[in-house]
Amino acid sequence: MQFLKTLFWVLLAVVLVLFGTRNWADVTLNLWGDIQADIKIPLLLLIVFLLGLIPTWLVMRARMWSTNRRIEALERHQATAAESVAPASEGPVI
Repeated sequence: MQFLKTLFWVLLAVVLVLFGTRNWADVTLNLWGDIQADIKIPLLLLIVFLLGLIPTWLVMRARMWSTNRRIEALERHQATAAESVAPASEGPVI
C-alpha cells in the first residue's frame, strides 16, 4: 500500500512539473486602476492554491486544538474521579 501511495505522489509531481514547464509564459493581471502585474502561470496557480489552502488549514488546526483541549480535560476529570472513588469496605470478600 505504501508503494501505491508513493507512486501516486511521484506521478502527481511529474504531471505538475510537466505542466509548469509547458506553460511557463507571462500572464498580465489587471489589478485595480491602471496597475498591471506580469506573472508566470504556474506561479499564479501556486499562489491561488495557497490562498485557498491556508484558511482551510487554519480552521482545521483550530478545531484540532479545541478537540485536544476537550479530550485532555475529560482525561483529567476521569483521572480525578477514579482517584476519589474509594472502596466501600475493607472487609473480606465472600
